[in-house]
Amino acid sequence: MQRSFSHHYIGTIWQMGARFSTAIIPKPLSNPEVFYTKLFINNEWRDAVSGRRFPTVDPCTGEVITHVAEADKADIDAAVKAAREAFKQGSPWRSMDASQRGQLLHRLADLIERDKIYLASLETMDNGKPFADSFAIDLSTVVKVYRYYAGFADKVHGKTIPLDGNYFCYTRHEPVGVCGQIIPWNFPLVMQGWKLGPALATGNTVVMKVAEQTPLSALYIASLIKEAGYPPGVVNILTGFGPTAGAALAQHMDVDKIAFTGSTEVGRLIQKAAGSTNLKRVTLELGGKSPCIVMADADLEQAVEQCHEALFFNMGQCCAAGSRTFVEENVYDEFLERTVEKAKLRKVGNPFDLDTKHGPQINKEQFDKILGYIKSGKTEGAKLMCGGERYGDKGFFIKPTVFANVQDNMKIAREEIFGPVQPVFKFKSIKEVIERANNTSYGLAAGIFTRDLDKAMLLTQALRAGTVWVNTYNIVTCQTPFGGFKESGNGRELGEDGLKAYTEVKTVTMKISHKKS
Repeated sequence: MQRSFSHHYIGTIWQMGARFSTAIIPKPLSNPEVFYTKLFINNEWRDAVSGRRFPTVDPCTGEVITHVAEADKADIDAAVKAAREAFKQGSPWRSMDASQRGQLLHRLADLIERDKIYLASLETMDNGKPFADSFAIDLSTVVKVYRYYAGFADKVHGKTIPLDGNYFCYTRHEPVGVCGQIIPWNFPLVMQGWKLGPALATGNTVVMKVAEQTPLSALYIASLIKEAGYPPGVVNILTGFGPTAGAALAQHMDVDKIAFTGSTEVGRLIQKAAGSTNLKRVTLELGGKSPCIVMADADLEQAVEQCHEALFFNMGQCCAAGSRTFVEENVYDEFLERTVEKAKLRKVGNPFDLDTKHGPQINKEQFDKILGYIKSGKTEGAKLMCGGERYGDKGFFIKPTVFANVQDNMKIAREEIFGPVQPVFKFKSIKEVIERANNTSYGLAAGIFTRDLDKAMLLTQALRAGTVWVNTYNIVTCQTPFGGFKESGNGRELGEDGLKAYTEVKTVTMKISHKKS
């Protein structure tokens, strides 16, 4: 069934800080219709074997949007069986030319572009993020990711290797097989693209468990995958809960690889499940407690803006959020004053309003957890400068919150809050701040703000993080590998490096006979 959505552009130019290009934002669909709520297995829409369904909730109101099928082990088994059948030698997918796989990815990107307004509206309703972000950032990113990996589909290849003796040796990069993928709720469409793009470009089949909090956009993408012409079983999309559907996928003996984005706690469980079953390959993109370091010589206006967006973007619900702001003592007071002023001015409210920059937290569980962290910050002696309380009388909104006089041993300094809480620290020297910035079990990202190239180079090398930004933040593109050090995970997504986790290298060596004529 093909749907078309009108593109009524308004005269608003939306500038996403200094990090994003200018984009014209269209009028959203304030109450988008939900078309798909069943499991997508073998190109078919199915009820869960158990018949159970569960609600997905609008975080702006706390009201139920709709109910979706609740997958468990029996449904995971069916999806894995379909994916395994699609991966068999001689199947339409395995015998498909690599260039045709690229064409299918381009076709999927075309369909997403066609329905971009609807998808952005659906994402905003189910997730709560501002529509301007859903449209200008998330949907644009998704399309670019699929097109980027479409271009790689026929360019993943091996090499010939000169051996001593009469041998001909070459390598092949072959798909891993059936890939289980588990994605989070903070960037549902983006995380789906990050995982499907490289997996499909390299010829794998996929069983994806999407976040129970935000299932709707992923299910709609499933309909576009079928419309694009993917053979049955190549992509299977299931909705369900981590302890049931997610655990069944991680423990499945016929799954060859698991890719997971989410909390470090769950990442440990997935690694353990893989180790105790068939030693399936595992890539993990986990939590973070990323430092932003502001030197006294930095452009203070730019540093305030970037550190603000580094933390409050997506309501603080970002694994790479700059959630520890270290400021050199000479400029600490001025930086803090400007930061508090900026946080107070951040527009909180209805995410379908185009001037809203700050929507609700994802659900009541996260809402209560964040308020608990705010309470602990006050109890442990940090100074609350602004925010720290609920916004409005319904939904899960929290005012942008800034703490001063934060010490490294405080709970808000050590643990991942995953919400709009910015702790600001004071430091005296580069040596001190390097030690303090690295004093965490995480290592996902870091930001540095300085005009001094020597300081920038020293800090980029000294910080233990998978991504380091200098005089900017959150520049994540399809070309740049992304992943963490330490307990922030292992493996990389995006870029050419993102393909490596989805291929096996096979060495072929052939004896060459030299017969006398």
